[in-house]
Amino acid sequence: MTSLAALALLLLAATAFWAGRRRAFQLATEGAGRRLHSRPVYHGAFVALACALPGLALLGVEPRLALLAAALAGAVAWRRVAPELRSRPWVEAVVRSGLAACSLVAILATIGIVLSLVFESARFFDRVPITDFLFGLQWSPQTAIREDQVGSSGAFGALPVLAGTLLITTIAMCVAVPVGLLSAVYMSEYAGARARALLKPVLEILAGIPTVVYGFFAALSVGPLIRALGERAGLEVASESALAAGLVMGVMIIPFVSSLSDDVINAVPQSLREGSLALGATPSETIRRVVLPAALSGIVGAVLLAVSRAIGETMIVVMAAGLAANLTLDPLEAVTTVTVQIVTLLVGDQEFDSAKTLAAFALGLLLFVVTLTLNVIALRVVRRYREQYE
Repeated sequence: MTSLAALALLLLAATAFWAGRRRAFQLATEGAGRRLHSRPVYHGAFVALACALPGLALLGVEPRLALLAAALAGAVAWRRVAPELRSRPWVEAVVRSGLAACSLVAILATIGIVLSLVFESARFFDRVPITDFLFGLQWSPQTAIREDQVGSSGAFGALPVLAGTLLITTIAMCVAVPVGLLSAVYMSEYAGARARALLKPVLEILAGIPTVVYGFFAALSVGPLIRALGERAGLEVASESALAAGLVMGVMIIPFVSSLSDDVINAVPQSLREGSLALGATPSETIRRVVLPAALSGIVGAVLLAVSRAIGETMIVVMAAGLAANLTLDPLEAVTTVTVQIVTLLVGDQEFDSAKTLAAFALGLLLFVVTLTLNVIALRVVRRYREQYE
């Protein structure tokens, strides 16, 4: 019923827009020289908004009453259409209010996420000391959630999980940043129109492949290959390793770096390149000393987006790196990440009163703080570096 009422309200608002604009046209042609204060399209929008807003306000309460109110409000607004009606300021005020409301949605959502993480993390830290969580060297959150169960006391040291996250992210960025940035430089500065039209869509196809496909590829192809090569070299390689997950994840996020960097580099004014070449610089020197510094802020934004994507990845890590919380920097060993542990802790029939389940919120808050710190540091570096070129 509500969906049908919403569709009827949409048709009613469209009809109101057409009727209001038509009335404004008639007044303009039959007004004997009287000019309209606002264009006919604003009069139509005035009638449509006057019809839609009351209907939307009552749609969730009583659909029939909403349609009746919309029809009455639209009829009253249609009769108010006159040459002296100031419909444009009213319509623009409503549009500005709508835009402001849309901007507040993101802000309120962020505040809600942060508050939920803080409150639930505070409950966790009532059971586990924050020092044990931040500086503990063991992660084994197995606890008894009912009196009739037997479980260990639990170890909630987040350092092994955080170390695994940073290790896999670092490996992925070592693949994605050089390959993505150099690809962007080639496509924007060296490639012809035909090569660019072919290469850019092919690179962007990588972003559309499901992560579970990358996970299968890492688990069935890359992981065994790394293990075979390691055994030939006399190295002990785990069946699930951080290196396999990091390499495949790096391939996955190449489009995030290449596509955004390519757009930013193309946005650099051509006059900067021509001026550098006119002063005797070679094309490679122009790219290194003029183009890349001018596009630095956009490139850093692309890298930050890629880092956030790598930190938040779950499926590839589960299938290629495993679930073992090992405190190590050896890429040949199995590790786990923060997001994987959050999913593991929240899967199944869990009670949100145990330290095991609440640990997921503490990990989420830790990940939020780490990501925010990286963003702040990157923005300061960009701001300081940009001042040298202004």
